[in-house]
Amino acid sequence: MAGQGPSRQELIRRQRQIGFVGRQDELTAFRDALKQSPQEAAQFLFHIHGPAGVGKSTLVRQLMSMAREAHALTACADESAADPVEAMEAICAQFAQQGTELKHTEKLLATYWRRRHETDAASAEGGGDPLANGPADTSQGVAGRAPSPSSIVASQLGLAGLGLIPGAGAIAGAVDPHQIASGVDRARVTISARLRSHEDVQLVLSPLRALTPVFLRDLAEAARRHPWVVLFFDTYELTGPLLDVWLRDVLVSDRYGELPANVLVVVAGQGQLDARCWLDWLDLVNDLPLQVFTDTETRQLLTTKGITDERVVDVILQLSGRLPVLVSTLAESRPASTEDVGDPSGTAVERFLKWETDLRRRATALACALPRELDEDICRTAVGGEQASEVFAWLRSMPFVTDHAGYCRYHDVVRTAMLRLQRRQSPTRWREQHTRLADAFAARCTELESASLPASGWWRDEGWRGHRLQEFYHRLCAEPHTALLRTLREVLNTQRYAATTLHRWVQMLVQAGEDTDAPAVRDWGRRLLAALEDPHPGIAVLTLLLSRDGLDTRGRALAHVLRGRSHHSAGQFDRALADYDRALELDTDPDPDHAWIMANRSRAHHGLGQFGRALADLDRAVELDPDNAETVANRGVTHELIGQFDRACADYDRALELDTDDVWTMTNRGVTHWLIGQFGRALADLDRAVELDPDNAWTVTSRGDTHRLMGQYDKALADYNHALRLDPHGQADYGKAITPQTEQRPNHEQNLVRLVERLTQQPTATALDAVSVKGNLFLAYCAMTWWQHAERCLTEFLSSSPPRGLLTYLLIEADYLVRANPSVAEHMHAFRLRLTNVFDDLAN
Repeated sequence: MAGQGPSRQELIRRQRQIGFVGRQDELTAFRDALKQSPQEAAQFLFHIHGPAGVGKSTLVRQLMSMAREAHALTACADESAADPVEAMEAICAQFAQQGTELKHTEKLLATYWRRRHETDAASAEGGGDPLANGPADTSQGVAGRAPSPSSIVASQLGLAGLGLIPGAGAIAGAVDPHQIASGVDRARVTISARLRSHEDVQLVLSPLRALTPVFLRDLAEAARRHPWVVLFFDTYELTGPLLDVWLRDVLVSDRYGELPANVLVVVAGQGQLDARCWLDWLDLVNDLPLQVFTDTETRQLLTTKGITDERVVDVILQLSGRLPVLVSTLAESRPASTEDVGDPSGTAVERFLKWETDLRRRATALACALPRELDEDICRTAVGGEQASEVFAWLRSMPFVTDHAGYCRYHDVVRTAMLRLQRRQSPTRWREQHTRLADAFAARCTELESASLPASGWWRDEGWRGHRLQEFYHRLCAEPHTALLRTLREVLNTQRYAATTLHRWVQMLVQAGEDTDAPAVRDWGRRLLAALEDPHPGIAVLTLLLSRDGLDTRGRALAHVLRGRSHHSAGQFDRALADYDRALELDTDPDPDHAWIMANRSRAHHGLGQFGRALADLDRAVELDPDNAETVANRGVTHELIGQFDRACADYDRALELDTDDVWTMTNRGVTHWLIGQFGRALADLDRAVELDPDNAWTVTSRGDTHRLMGQYDKALADYNHALRLDPHGQADYGKAITPQTEQRPNHEQNLVRLVERLTQQPTATALDAVSVKGNLFLAYCAMTWWQHAERCLTEFLSSSPPRGLLTYLLIEADYLVRANPSVAEHMHAFRLRLTNVFDDLAN
C-alpha cells in the first residue's frame, strides 16, 4: 500500500551505511555495547575525538544508523544546541520524529520559553539601567540597559539567593538586589512580580533544576519502551564548555534524578574531555580517537566509488593526505585519469573543483564558502545573482556541505582551503564580498529592530543576536584592523548576557582571525578563549580587555563597571569599589550613565558596611537621574538601614509613582511602616504586594510578621505556613516558632535548634550579612531561653557596628518576646538596655 515501507530518509541512511568504509574498530566497540545487557555495560559514554576532517560527524551518523537498526531511540545535538536547555529541546524534537514524545518535557519547555519572553518583554517595557541602547556605538558613551531578569539568571544558573535573617528579611535582603550573583535577587523579585505561579518563577530562575528532573522522568518512560536510548552530542569542541557539567551530573550523579541504565551517550569533538570535569569518571568512558584513514581504508573508499586506476589512486592519496573528507570530495566526480583529478602541484581547492566544468557552479562553490552559515538568501548575496534557488540546491548536494539547524555549512577543512585561495587570489574582491555579506546580516538586524524589537530588547532576541554575530564576523574579515575595536566593544555587551552568547562571540573572533589571517584578531580571540577557562571567566575576560589597548575611553569605563559587578558577585567589594572609582574617572559627563555607575558603586559601599558613603552616591545618582525607580528605591533601603524611616518612605513613595506595581519596593515600604509602628499602612502595602505576587516567600513572610506584631496570630500562621511551602529554608520558620498557637507545640524548641544550626552554617557575603546573622541568632537563643548563648551573640552583634535599622528591628522583636512570654522580661530588659544605648549613641 502507498505510504508504507521505509521513508526516503531511511533509504538514504541505509545506502550510506552500505557505502561506509573504515573505522571498523570503532563500529565493533559500539556494536558490542548494543549487544550487551544494560547491567553489563560498564562503559556507557563513548568519546570520539580527532582533528577536523577525520570523519567524526560521519562516524556519528553511522553509529546513529547502527543504533536505529538495533531498534534504539536516538537523538543528536550539535552546536545549534549550545546549552543544556537547547539540547533537551533538540532531543525532544528528534524523539518525536521517531514516534516517541517526551510530553511533560515538551510542555515545560514551551512554558519556559513563554515565561522567559513575558519577563523579558515586561522588563523591556519597564526600562532598566542605562548600559547599552542596542548595538554598541562608541560615540554615545557608556549607554544602554541592563540585561533582562531572565538573562541575568540564565547566565548564573545555580546561584542561591541571599541569606535573609528570620523576621528581618526585608532589611537584610533588601539592601541591594544585586548584592549576590550580580542581580539574581532583583531578578527573582522582578520575575515574581510578573508571574503568578511559583512553579513558573522557579522555572525561569532555575531552568535546569526545574527541567532536567522532568526530562529524566520522561527519558525513563521512553527507555522502558526501547532496548536502548542513544544520545549523540556532535561538535562537542564547541558545546562542551557549556554542556560538560550538566551532562556529567545527568550521567553520574543523582542531582537531577536517576538515569535509565539502557541510555548510551556518544560525544564527538576535536579535543579530549575536560579533565577538571571528567577526571573522576574516565573509567566509564570508551575512548575512540580518530586519525586520518589508513592507506587500506582510503583505497577501500575509492573502490566503492569505482576508482581503481592505481595512478588516480596515488594522486588522490597525495592530495588528500588520507583525510576522509578530502578523499570523499576528490572521489566524488569519479575521475578516470590523473588529468581528471588535476595537476598534483596545484592547490587543494583546484582539485576539489577541477571536475566541475560549469563555471557558474564553480564560482558559487567558492563564493558560498565565505559565510559561516548559509541559506538561500545568503547564497544569493554571496554569488550576487538572482538564480540562487537552483545553485543552492546543487550546493546542498555536495559531500562537503551539511545541514545544521536550518542552515548549511561547509566542512571546516574544505572551507578553510577555499577561503585561503580566495583571500590570496584577490584581496580586493575578498573585502568587497565580506562587506556585502556583513551588510546583508546588518539589514536582517535592522528588519527585526523596526518590526518588533525595542532598543532595549535587541540583545535579548536570539535571531537578532545571531545576525549580529555573523555581521561582525564578516566585518572582521573585510577590515580586521578597523573592525576589531568595535568587535571588542560588542564582547562587553555579550558579557552581560548568557554565557552561551559570550562563548559564541569569542569563538567567532578566533575563527575570524584564522580565516582572514589577521594576527591581532587571532591573538585577541585566543586570549579571550583562554580567559573563559578561568574559575571567574567574567572577571578574566574583562581584565584582559582592560589590560590591552583594545577599548576606547567609553568602552574602558563600561568594562570597569562590568568587572566591578563581577567582583561584587564574588564578594570582592574592595576590588569592585576600585573598578567603580576608575569608571567614574573615565566617565565624567554628569548624565544618567554617570548616575548608573554611582548607583553601582553604592552597592560596593553597602557590601563593606559603608552606608554613609553609599547614601552619598545614591543622592548624586538620584540627582542626575531622578526618574530611575530602582535607584530611588535603593536609596530608600539605605535610609531605612540607617534609621531615617521618614526619608525611606518618601523614596519608596516616589519609586512606586515611577513603577506602580513593583513588589520589591512595595514590600520594603510595608516593612518600614511596621518598623515605625504604622501597622495599618504596613498591612495595606503587604496585602497589595501579596495580591500582585502570592508566591513571593519574602513578601508573604513579611506580612506574617506584621500580623504577628498586630496580634493576629491565625493570619500570621497562615502566612508563615504558605511561605514555608514556597521556601522551606526561608526566614518564615522563626516567625512561626515564636507565634502563639492554640494547640501545644512539642516540636517548638527542636525547630529553633534546627534554625540555629542552619544560621550557624549560613555563608555571609557582606558585612551586613554577617551582622544580620548575629542578630538573628541572638533572637533565636532568646526565644529558646538559652541566655548564655544569647549574651554572646548580642555582644558580637553590637561590636560589628550594626546600622540603626537593624537595631530598631531587634528592639521591636525583643519587646514582642516579652509580650509573648512575660517570664523572660528580666533577661530581655538587660538586653534591651544595651541595644538602646547603642541606638542612642548612633543617633548622636
